[in-house]
Amino acid sequence: MGRQKQCVVALTAHERQELTDMTRKGVHSARVITRARLLLLSDQGLKDRDVAERVGVSTVTVASIRRKFVQGGLKAALYERARPKQPPKLDAHGTAILIAEVCSAPVGRETWTMRLLADRLVTLGVVDRISDETVRRTLKKTSSSRGRSRGGVSPR
Repeated sequence: MGRQKQCVVALTAHERQELTDMTRKGVHSARVITRARLLLLSDQGLKDRDVAERVGVSTVTVASIRRKFVQGGLKAALYERARPKQPPKLDAHGTAILIAEVCSAPVGRETWTMRLLADRLVTLGVVDRISDETVRRTLKKTSSSRGRSRGGVSPR
């Protein structure tokens, strides 16, 4: 005899109709539609292995979504909570220093590289560490060039 499921999905008629509508109308993300299908199949009493096979997810995912449904309801099972974002590496002051460095020519070179700029920000003590990709994205947002006399893409 197999062990009993701890988190049994028992949908109300309204919830079942809502989930059915979600799976038929493509206005939700693929993840939400997959979770809706998963809950509908779990409600029919299928085993996690069978649900996972039909929906195309792992059995761990099936168990996780079932647990979220039992503990927090339909919205908790379908949608993820917002994750806290990491604060930006460069604040306004750091960005201003970066732009000032870009406007000056690097010693012994014609233009700055992203790696040189990242190393320069660490040397100046603006940040403890920063990747060249973060420097590139910051410069892209400010539409700044890397020490060239002309900015922009078209010649004057």
